[in-house]
Amino acid sequence: MKQPAMSRHIHIEASGDDAARVPLLTSHLELASLDSDEGEVIFERCIGDNANDVQRSTQRKRTYEEAVEDAGFGLFHGLLLVVCGWANASDAVEILCVSFLLPTARCDLHLSTSDMGLLTANIFLGMMIGGYMWGYLADQRGRQKVLVMSLTVNGVFGALASFAPRFWLFLLLRFISGVGVGGSIPVIFSYFSEFQPRLKRGAMISALATFWMAGNILAAGLAWLVIPRTWVRFSLGGLDFQSWRLFVVLCSVPSLTSALIFSLAMPESPRFLMEAGRETEALRVFCRMFAINHRGSLKTFSICGLHIPSEKKERETRRGGTHTQRFVKLLKQVLAPIRQLFVGELASRSVCLVVIFYCISFGYYGLWMWFPELFKRAEDGGSPCANVSRLQSHDNQSCYPVKTAVYMEGFVTAASNLPGNIFTVLLMDVIGGKALLCCSLLLSSVSVFLIYEVKTKAQSLLISCVFSGVSVVAWNSLDVLGTELYPTQLRSSALGFFTGIGRVAAIMGNIVFGQLVDTNCVIPVLLVSALLLTGGITALRLPRTKQAELT
Repeated sequence: MKQPAMSRHIHIEASGDDAARVPLLTSHLELASLDSDEGEVIFERCIGDNANDVQRSTQRKRTYEEAVEDAGFGLFHGLLLVVCGWANASDAVEILCVSFLLPTARCDLHLSTSDMGLLTANIFLGMMIGGYMWGYLADQRGRQKVLVMSLTVNGVFGALASFAPRFWLFLLLRFISGVGVGGSIPVIFSYFSEFQPRLKRGAMISALATFWMAGNILAAGLAWLVIPRTWVRFSLGGLDFQSWRLFVVLCSVPSLTSALIFSLAMPESPRFLMEAGRETEALRVFCRMFAINHRGSLKTFSICGLHIPSEKKERETRRGGTHTQRFVKLLKQVLAPIRQLFVGELASRSVCLVVIFYCISFGYYGLWMWFPELFKRAEDGGSPCANVSRLQSHDNQSCYPVKTAVYMEGFVTAASNLPGNIFTVLLMDVIGGKALLCCSLLLSSVSVFLIYEVKTKAQSLLISCVFSGVSVVAWNSLDVLGTELYPTQLRSSALGFFTGIGRVAAIMGNIVFGQLVDTNCVIPVLLVSALLLTGGITALRLPRTKQAELT
């Protein structure tokens, strides 16, 4: 990007506490090769009046952290937050729309309780597969391209599911949509974090995580507004297109619009470009950040070069060898990042995160996806787990007229995330992600245990809101820790792998709830409480990352 008045020379000094900028990782990791459309480029053109600036360019080359600081913090980061936040919200909408359509769609698709458990687990199976696959591609090909592809897959197949006349086809299309969701969730946080200055990173990632709450509220609000409108009904060929199907179509709109915005307007991550040796492209991104952040200012961008890692990233040959040899080589390359997660100083934190992601995902998704159904069972008063004897068969129940109270309660529960989100945005850089993660998991465990003790519908709603508000702090803390604990060349792969572990747990949680909610609801509730307690204790072993420099 060419900027006006580039002949002015402004010195911008790096800021921040030097002690706080020590990277978490001090040793070099074995790097899988990164494919790039360009080789390593030497940036030869400097900005300045003095001809000797070119000769001194090696002394003035900026590291990634210094370049981010020099680019400033302002309007660009606000716009980036909105765009990435909308993508994050779209993932929440796509996941949670299934839980809101269950009370009505079960009649049209002839679903048993076990079928409903399979349906809610199905999208997490897709996310498990997509999480690592897209994460690996993001570390090799770039964050922006992968986000466009994964969001498109999410939106297109999510919309097509609304036209499925049979349960098996609906299940298949939701699975493919889940593959797309699994890619965008880990990659969006890697992408977003790599534009943030060190002292703002924790608060900004926490702010990005709050858009998950916005997605929750949007999904619940759409369900409340659309699904009870039973007059929205028409025949499409042999398909009886009812209001819940329109709800599914509307839930795909955020993903499709996000994919369009990323493809037209968003740059590649400068951190990724530097790691790939694409210095000129990275400089263009920093110039763009500076221009937007200092719009209307007389300052000019004075960086004439970036410090690119000295090791040459050799391109893997794609030709030669048999098909089997090439497949084995590709498989080793894909699995290499997983092996690196459990080597050296990364091993202990990776083991801890496996345990934490499993515990919180089993508990949160196992319980959250069933909240609308549990609210429905508490409609006549009493504990959701007490009212099971009258719900042994869904065949004798009618889904119409739709009870709007179920969706109102889902909306209130989603909105209860707000206090926890505000809390993390304000205190993430003060307290640190580790302390917030430990405390929120322990409090979540207590709140889930209290579900076993509730006696009225009002108490059920209150405890659900407490669980929602407290558990979101844990998720926000994990989003911050996940980006700060791993280096750039492993960041998206690591987040994809750990979210994959979380999807396995979410699948198991939904299957367990589906099998036991009609017979012994107490068992999965107490199991969730125990797992959240285990996750909180495990989090104590994670390293402190507050305001750490990205490696």
